Amino acid sequence: MPDHGGNFMTMLRLLTLSTLTLLLCFPATGNAEPKRYIFDKAHTAILFFVNHLGFSDTVGRFTDYDGFFIFDEETPENSLVEVKLRPAGIRTPSPELDVELQNDKWFHTEKFPEILFKSTKVVRTGRNTADVIGWVTMLDQTQPVTLHVTFNKSGVHPINNKRVAGFSANTEINRSHFGMINYVPMIGEKVRLVIETEGFEEAADTTLPEEAVPPADSESKTGEESNPEES
Repeated sequence: MPDHGGNFMTMLRLLTLSTLTLLLCFPATGNAEPKRYIFDKAHTAILFFVNHLGFSDTVGRFTDYDGFFIFDEETPENSLVEVKLRPAGIRTPSPELDVELQNDKWFHTEKFPEILFKSTKVVRTGRNTADVIGWVTMLDQTQPVTLHVTFNKSGVHPINNKRVAGFSANTEINRSHFGMINYVPMIGEKVRLVIETEGFEEAADTTLPEEAVPPADSESKTGEESNPEES
């Protein structure tokens, strides 16, 4: 008679071995910690679009910036981002416009050399989307901004073997709220921002910094306190 008991034990041992192999190859991620990433500037673009006399949108690019993001793939709500943009590095199709944008009618870069964004909260909106809520400080004015972010992919880069995470994001700001009111409405008051970015994982402390808060005296255009979660 066939030895069914022996066959069963053999199959059980093979199943157990296969399970152990899978666990070794694909370790559980439930205890994964947030990881800190720095921007891969070769694969990051920070663009703005502003209407020009109703004919078209002028497109500009921030080429000078620094920052990082901490990404918790298991719990995105634990993630955050900080970015410093330097308007002196703005590039448009017009070199003359690049120079003009530095004067006191626009970014006044001699007095205000940096634009700062600090997130305060991440709200998941879908399987791979979230709203990143925070504060932007520009021209000494701090206003709430919400980035609409799509998580594209994370994994090991096939060439340099570094871990990479990639995102797409967009938002819209009203430049008048920061005191940049020149040539409205001929030049658009609303400015659309589009971001495509990849970041390399950085071997660094991922302890979350203290919650980003606006200056105590920061007020909205109407004089009422702003709440980035309501933007």
